[in-house]
Amino acid sequence: MPEPSVPDHTSSSSASVATDRPGRYGKQLAAHLSRRSTTEWDDATGTGSIQFTGGRATLTSGDGALDLHLAATDTEHLAVLEGVVGRHLVRFGSRDELVVRWVRADGAPGTVHRRGD
Repeated sequence: MPEPSVPDHTSSSSASVATDRPGRYGKQLAAHLSRRSTTEWDDATGTGSIQFTGGRATLTSGDGALDLHLAATDTEHLAVLEGVVGRHLVRFGSRDELVVRWVRADGAPGTVHRRGD
């Protein structure tokens, strides 16, 4: 998954969430977070983004997975964004028991979100 070019963002992480409905969850995540953030979702390409204060998420629906990439101003914001995106996605996909496992750009594990956490 390519990293987006986002100025002034020094920390990043990615997650690939296995699901049979990646487009549905990407669209739902973008729509839900649009109340507090600037979001985009394109049904034709299955891609979107969420602009947060202190960071940005890109969403890409693929074959059997929703790929997520976060870029943040620092590791503190990155952990917050992992939590926001991960918890919402797990809640939406509770029936499908989605698991969001973040991996930082340096290969270190990020946070993990699953039903019941």
